[in-house]
Amino acid sequence: MKSLAPIIPRHIAIIMDGNGRWAKSRSLPRFVGHERGLAAVRKVVARCRERGVDALTLFAFSTENWRRPPEEVSKLMDIFGWALVREVAKLHESNVRLRVIGERNRFSSDIQQKISDAEAKTATNDGLTLTIAANYGGRWDMVKAVQDWSLAHPDTPLSVLTESDLSPYLALADLPEPDLLIRTGGEKRISNFLLWQLAYAEFYFTDALWPSFDGEHLDEAIADFAKRQRRFGMTGDQIVGEKPSA
Repeated sequence: MKSLAPIIPRHIAIIMDGNGRWAKSRSLPRFVGHERGLAAVRKVVARCRERGVDALTLFAFSTENWRRPPEEVSKLMDIFGWALVREVAKLHESNVRLRVIGERNRFSSDIQQKISDAEAKTATNDGLTLTIAANYGGRWDMVKAVQDWSLAHPDTPLSVLTESDLSPYLALADLPEPDLLIRTGGEKRISNFLLWQLAYAEFYFTDALWPSFDGEHLDEAIADFAKRQRRFGMTGDQIVGEKPSA
């Protein structure tokens, strides 16, 4: 009997947690954990391409992360700026389209320019879409969407605003909503990440710290996702057909 192909999520979102704890457990400075976390990004991007995932969105830096010690924030900015130059060439060669979502004004002008250059360089690539959420918050995203809608419709009262009206103004509006959210590091919360877009996502939590997360861990998350029945508000009896197993 011919086996069914595994179910692959079109869009995976990941909260990359545990860099600092990974470093601390090895008596290393926290920034080393962030540097090793970049290596994990490379592995996960490569495996997503192999598995045929359309979009990967990574939570790199939240609006709340500015509260961290200044020296750690400075090191994170250095790593981010370096990656926008060194890693983008490899992404471009792999036909990956890179985008950054979040409020950019707080970044230095140098990083803002590097973001723009990286997006422009990969804009026509039609393989995996890699989105980096940096200085991003889900609440900020929704407030900004309402503001942008209001600016585009100055004579329309907010009382008539609908979900379908607002959706095009949110980050990731041109992508399918995430099917699967993965959070590493053992925590079980979404930390103000894609609050609107994750409404019907399946959640997968793992104790693996982000620098240790690799392609095999991603495969385990995808296999777990494939076992689930996604009802979208319906009952199990309304779902036509049986879901193939991974």
